[in-house]
Amino acid sequence: MNPTPVAPLVNGQHPLAPAHLPRTLGALRASGYRPRSVKDELRENLLAALRERRPLFTGILGYEDSVLPELQTAVLARHNILLLGLRGQAKTRIARQLTELLDEWTPIVEGSELNDDPLEPASRMARDLIAVHGDDTPVAWLHRSERYVEKLATPDVSVADLIGDVDPIKAATLKLPYSDERVIHYGLAPRANRCIFVLNELPDLQPRIQVALFNLLQERDLQIRGFKMRLPVDVCFVFTANPEDYTNRGSIVTPLKDRIESQILTHYPKQVEIGMQITKQEAELAPAQHERVRCPELIAELVERIAFAARESEYVDPKSGVSARLTIAAYELVYAAAELRLMHSGEAKTQLRLLDLYAAVPAITGKIELVYEGEQEGPLQVALSLINKAIKAAFVQHFPDPEKVKRAKKPNPYEKVIEWFNSGHTLDLLRQSTDRDYQQALESVQGLSDLVSFYCKGIDSVDRPVYMELLLNGLAEFSQISRQRLVKGFAFKDMLGSLFKGGSLDDEDE
Repeated sequence: MNPTPVAPLVNGQHPLAPAHLPRTLGALRASGYRPRSVKDELRENLLAALRERRPLFTGILGYEDSVLPELQTAVLARHNILLLGLRGQAKTRIARQLTELLDEWTPIVEGSELNDDPLEPASRMARDLIAVHGDDTPVAWLHRSERYVEKLATPDVSVADLIGDVDPIKAATLKLPYSDERVIHYGLAPRANRCIFVLNELPDLQPRIQVALFNLLQERDLQIRGFKMRLPVDVCFVFTANPEDYTNRGSIVTPLKDRIESQILTHYPKQVEIGMQITKQEAELAPAQHERVRCPELIAELVERIAFAARESEYVDPKSGVSARLTIAAYELVYAAAELRLMHSGEAKTQLRLLDLYAAVPAITGKIELVYEGEQEGPLQVALSLINKAIKAAFVQHFPDPEKVKRAKKPNPYEKVIEWFNSGHTLDLLRQSTDRDYQQALESVQGLSDLVSFYCKGIDSVDRPVYMELLLNGLAEFSQISRQRLVKGFAFKDMLGSLFKGGSLDDEDE
């Protein structure tokens, strides 16, 4: 359902428009064409798609039982729509996919700046042209991909940008007085006639500019520099906004909000699995990365759990949200870290390791807004904390919780691994080590492989090392063993010896 790309008109016609389409007003009238409003068009095409069980809003995941049903009812009710939610919740993508519910081709009066319907022209220019040429008036065809207008609302947007203004150059060129309708330069909203008009980040629009939209939404008329005209602009408005309690830059004025019939609340993925699907779908990886780097499902799960941990963190401002762009960028960085390792090791292929997660720190620090306590901790420490929380959450999903084991007074299943470290052994896991050295280092830990075999039945044999690494990091998170950050990786040791030496968990070894 990908739309045909926008192409320039050739002799007034879209170059991809089918040849059988009527090219004059008379032929269009004879074809049985009937005008429809944009909202009627969206409604009827949605009903047809639902009857035929055609897929709708492809690539929008996690909204099947919440946002999408509400969106469909809003379309069926022929409403203007406000998508309200935190950043990175696919609001703009949803709006863009509404074009798939438009007719594939739509007739306009050729040369019309307002996409005038040949049978119901709105502009003075189109009416004059039809008056002169009658049934010979040329008709052009717009593809539905060209019937989408998008504007980012910023504080510098003016009424002239959105609605229009008197053009003195046009008045001088045409030798017309300012009182003539033909000297008006129309803004984005009237030029979006018979289109979907999306205004992103609506609260950023100054209140006096928001007021200019009142008549367009309710009465469908325009007033420009004192002109009183009845211009039946046919637009389906879709607005996007963050919750008002977050956008300190502004808010949606109440009368405008009252005129937007449907407000739909978006949300972040509620399950880790849905988030993983979104991240994999959106991450832009080079073909070589797909070929040379294998991603165990556990690593994809951990990347997603970082975002879940951030949304629950006391250090992260919940009002700002944690965008899906965080996990997408983190996923791409993790792949890049593995690719960099290949360049150092000279190997042909590798697979992602848990250690590669720490390459995602730049994606985390750049995409979270910290509260005061988080600022005191510092972005780096908060990012490392979120990664460790994700590891801890995944650990208890795959292995017994050491604290629950202790409370239940059951034998400690990790005793053999802990004793191996207590006997003086250490383990260094380095970022640039080869896959063979990495695996041999993990297998050297007594009892580690047996625990993975017992608790992680059914996993692919090539994924065993990353689960062994998860187990070690999980034990460190529960203070069963010590983990110290090195310049090139991590060192795992016994807990008691590290405390006597005065080392703290995750202190970097300079």
